[in-house]
Amino acid sequence: MLMITAAWLSILPTIAFAPSKNLWALCSAQGFFISYLSLAWFLFQNFNFSSTFFFIDYLSAPLATLTCWLFPLTLLASQSKMTLEPLDRQRSYILAMTYLQLTTLLAFTASDLMLFFIFFEASLIPTMIVITRWGSQERRLEAGLYITFYTMISAVPLVLWFSFFYVTLGTTSPILFYLTSAPLELVSPGIFWLLCNLAFLVKLPLYSLHLWLPKAHVEAPIAGSMILAGTLLKLGGYGMLRTAPLLSAVSFEQLLLLLSLSALGVIFTSMLCLRQTDLKALIAMSSVSHMNLIVLAVIINTPTSHSGALFMMIAHGFTSSAMFCLANVSYERTNSRALLLTRGSLIILPLASAWWIISILFNMAIPPSPNFTSEFLVFLSLIQWSPSILLIIMLNLLLTTAYTIHAFWTTQRGHFPSHLSTIYPLETRENVLFLLHILPLVYLALNPEIFSQ
Repeated sequence: MLMITAAWLSILPTIAFAPSKNLWALCSAQGFFISYLSLAWFLFQNFNFSSTFFFIDYLSAPLATLTCWLFPLTLLASQSKMTLEPLDRQRSYILAMTYLQLTTLLAFTASDLMLFFIFFEASLIPTMIVITRWGSQERRLEAGLYITFYTMISAVPLVLWFSFFYVTLGTTSPILFYLTSAPLELVSPGIFWLLCNLAFLVKLPLYSLHLWLPKAHVEAPIAGSMILAGTLLKLGGYGMLRTAPLLSAVSFEQLLLLLSLSALGVIFTSMLCLRQTDLKALIAMSSVSHMNLIVLAVIINTPTSHSGALFMMIAHGFTSSAMFCLANVSYERTNSRALLLTRGSLIILPLASAWWIISILFNMAIPPSPNFTSEFLVFLSLIQWSPSILLIIMLNLLLTTAYTIHAFWTTQRGHFPSHLSTIYPLETRENVLFLLHILPLVYLALNPEIFSQ
């Protein structure tokens, strides 16, 4: 794993010394090469590796793979806008994205929970820099402050819990943590569970703790939106799944209020998507809906629900990233994210419309997509716990279909806006970008058994 880390750090000299005309080509090529090298190393280790500082198993390996895969795609997506900036700012941008990718990868593969917490919080620094410096709207500073304070305040109970067990046990290694710790005698285990997972619930985010996410997505550049939706939100789900065996057993009744809030959050955010006029805000709110399903799966705490949660994180990472890229393609050609001002794209950009159709089919969880498989696993677990809540959640299938088709129909059909005189077609770079998002989803649809452990 140190070899993989050193390989990612090797991008730094390229960023610093590559000539201006070859900067993006060299960084993208090196990013793809190191990404494939990392994936080959994971496969060589059979997704099972353990050392003093790094730990890879069936839970961390898929998310680490997702992180490695998305990084070169963010460079592909950013080139058209970033190449117009001064050279120093281009280098700073690539450096910030590299730092963000590396901290996320180390968080997913850290063998010690305190190390995981350090990298979990360290990912906030480049995220805030990317949003506040390269955000396209005037409220980007407000978005950066939102994500900073939400993340920092919610992390206080988590670091206190890790510190308590380090003082009592002398270790925060998850394996030793689980083998040597005795269940705590708590007066209110449900409240303790909620406080320990508060940092993860904010990062996902849970409905009512999600106000920072639409702001961050709307203000962030395309690479920031891709990383936010693709990997940063998954840090919350990974943290909940990783620490679930370490917490004292909590009965279903003690978390019933949180379970109900998650179920209502799935429905409410889908309903909010129906009234969005900003395309990026719509995709961001749909992410909140999917992440609340992951909270439900973690609360149920069965092997089937955990597999469904992990599968959903991977499928959503590729799907939402692809949809943000499609929204960016529209924005670069119309300078607007308003649904009504991007209408009529089907006639002008038929190939982009084809990518839209493929992406929304995955987002609607059409069988046999990995999105459908993940939701089916979560529903299968939920029906054994609360059939009444399952009936509420099933409404989300209709709402997801409704807002997804609404977004497609509004942006692709109708009369082309009269104020736009020139629209250039999709570039090869953009088609490769979409293809590299869709291929992993197709592979997962054909091989769903890889998440059956």
